[in-house]
Amino acid sequence: MQEHLVALEERMQQLQQAVRQALAQHDTAQAGTLGEELRRTQRAWNVLCGLEDDPPAQPEPAAPPAAVDNQAGLPVRDQVRQALALLAVPAAPKLLSQVRHAFFSGALNTARLTTLRRDEERSFRSAPYARPYYICSALTSDLLSPARGLLALSTWPLEQRIVGPLTQRVHFLTSALRLVDAAERLAAEAPLPQPAEQLLGQYSRDLHGHTQGRPDLDALRRAAAAELEIHADDDADTRTEAARRARRQLGDAEQIFGNTLRSTTRLRRTS
Repeated sequence: MQEHLVALEERMQQLQQAVRQALAQHDTAQAGTLGEELRRTQRAWNVLCGLEDDPPAQPEPAAPPAAVDNQAGLPVRDQVRQALALLAVPAAPKLLSQVRHAFFSGALNTARLTTLRRDEERSFRSAPYARPYYICSALTSDLLSPARGLLALSTWPLEQRIVGPLTQRVHFLTSALRLVDAAERLAAEAPLPQPAEQLLGQYSRDLHGHTQGRPDLDALRRAAAAELEIHADDDADTRTEAARRARRQLGDAEQIFGNTLRSTTRLRRTS
């Protein structure tokens, strides 16, 4: 319990700094997003200390998806942030593009993502924490190196940005639950857009096999939650241990963007 409290306290400090930076740059939308995450983290700390009841099991989305394309001029890094915030897990460019198309009605140029992460790292190293968030790679649990093809947000805790042997499936199930929630909010106001139905249909086929017609959101949620319960604890243990090593062995930049292969010989797993 003590380790979880320390991790939450560190996260609250990071978020407070990020909120200040966003306000200094007059980015009120990002400040609001970070502020909501700060409030959720504070609630989690309160729960561990016994000061209040359990918070909701599933985090609320950082920003509601929109069914209209009113963000045509949004920079690519902001488009990626929106999709990642909705999924709440590291994701590949293809999935990020599908999420943007399905829930934000905007196309994401995945070709530009090839250099985005490198540009973000150069920006951080030249002026650390000058931006309220950075697009970075997820980190592998064994070498703490960048996970190929998986993008994440620097404002997430290390545990959320690390991938282990079971994490790919856990991320799939977690993102299924997040997308079901987003689809239900969207469907409450208007018919679910076809791209959203198609994306959820892919998740349904993975969990249920062949499906016809519109995806059954309730069945999809139940199946994803049931399987997630099987894998979540083991996966969390792996990522927590890896995050502990990362905080002990890596500097700020490497904790965000990963350890380079040239340095892996000195990052052997320690007991």
